[in-house]
Amino acid sequence: MARARTARVLGRRGALGRGLMTVPAALVYIGLMVVPVGYAVYYSFTEYNGIPTQAPEWVGLENYTRIFTDPTGDMHSSLWVTGVIAVVGAFGVNAIALGLALLLRRTTPFTAFARAVMFYPHVLSALIVGFLWQAILGPQGAVNNLLTGSGRSTLPFLSDPDWALATMIAVIVWAQLGVQLVLYLAGLQAVPADLQEAATLDGAGRVQVFQHVTWPALAPTVTVTIVTSVLSLLKVYEVVLGLTNGGPGDATQTWAYEILAVSFANNKVGLACAQAMLLIVVAGILSFTIIALRRRAEEGAEALS
Repeated sequence: MARARTARVLGRRGALGRGLMTVPAALVYIGLMVVPVGYAVYYSFTEYNGIPTQAPEWVGLENYTRIFTDPTGDMHSSLWVTGVIAVVGAFGVNAIALGLALLLRRTTPFTAFARAVMFYPHVLSALIVGFLWQAILGPQGAVNNLLTGSGRSTLPFLSDPDWALATMIAVIVWAQLGVQLVLYLAGLQAVPADLQEAATLDGAGRVQVFQHVTWPALAPTVTVTIVTSVLSLLKVYEVVLGLTNGGPGDATQTWAYEILAVSFANNKVGLACAQAMLLIVVAGILSFTIIALRRRAEEGAEALS
């Protein structure tokens, strides 16, 4: 009995000690995440210009109503641009990253060098990436200067609305390719080699091996890469700021750019917080939807097999 009582006391002390060790991390999380989000939720129901000496004025759902009605059309335009970037960019970056991962899956000096080169753009700041490509593709950039020097007409990479949006998507895909490539390479390492060899011995070609062995094994990796790429594309801001500054017009003005460079810049803190809350909700809904669809697809594939 004495030993059991001692063990229980030691167990309680151990649990208390482990609980106390989580307190600093919990305080940091609450201070840096929960409290700012709580303030943002409150400000989204107020009209506030960000000046500390002026108290926020409670307006209820007026900011949210303004977003959905959007009398000027600017916010709906940025929402459309963000949707195009998220869909096209996520498809492009995942398709290219998967193709490169299949080519670079074997470790050789060349593939190791190629992996480092592919990952390098992610090391750069997104703002630097925007300025870099602006210097290359801008109206007075390196490419157009070369075309002018050779007697050819310049290309409107960043001066035409359609060209600017396509160019920005290409730059974003280039910048985010490295992370997705690493994830796919890690996923390919987990594909059972014996199953691939067995399928090859049974007469399956490369396409069949990929379709029936590699792709089903990559399902968890695909889910992670799609979710992470969509979330990062929904909040694109720095590349827009450095590459096009939202122009020409509002052709490349994303939702995050609308929040930070338009609403906040014009001291519309309440409206900006409401936009940010909607962006968080949309990102959460899309993430859970993608996960649910991928889980259903995985279950269907297991049932067929």
